[in-house]
Amino acid sequence: MRGASGVVLLVAAVLCAGCATQSVGPMQHDTSSFDRDNSELVHANLTMRAGDLKVDSGTDKLASADFNYNVPMWKPSASYKSSNGVGYLTLTQPEEGGGVHISGGRKNEWDVKLNREVAMDVAIHFGAGEARINLGALNLRGLDMSMGAGELDLDLRGSPKMSYTAHVSGGVGEATVHLPSNVGIEATATGGIGGIDSSGLHNDGHRYYNDALGKSNVTIHLDIAGGVGSIKLIAE
Repeated sequence: MRGASGVVLLVAAVLCAGCATQSVGPMQHDTSSFDRDNSELVHANLTMRAGDLKVDSGTDKLASADFNYNVPMWKPSASYKSSNGVGYLTLTQPEEGGGVHISGGRKNEWDVKLNREVAMDVAIHFGAGEARINLGALNLRGLDMSMGAGELDLDLRGSPKMSYTAHVSGGVGEATVHLPSNVGIEATATGGIGGIDSSGLHNDGHRYYNDALGKSNVTIHLDIAGGVGSIKLIAE
């Protein structure tokens, strides 16, 4: 995935053009966490302009997050509210002065953990950098993943309780998507994708599927809409 680094730096430079006067200070560490409530479904919305993003499972709380950054204006906001059995979790990097990457000593790192038991519909909007998203152990009901430039490693391996649709859209960069082999997989790819490599899947034009499709009670529908990047689909 090293080939995307030049593009990432270029995009980051454009994003940071309006924040050249911002000074880099000492690393700051913030945390946010939200307790579980009676919500039967939670919509989790994460927006990170650029940096290094890690999302995983493994917290007894509804969600917990660690933020490390060295420009004060990049302090993220975190909120949660619930209404009529539906929760809304939001983690956002401020748009003002939002461009950042590792170049020039600027750093922005998020480590987010989500609860495995609560049903979640997850939306992640990522600008530039490196994203490692591991959602396979979640009680996932849907995924909308979009990124601008950089590298994405998306891991959906696990034993999902229900069928769901995952939308992945990207611009310039590279993405690797890990898929479980024990449930049905049906993936379609459209747009100006640079190239698709697949392993453990059959290919029928723009459609990719595994042997479990039509035999398993659970199916993951993967909809990929690409820009100029390349995609690797790995079912294992």
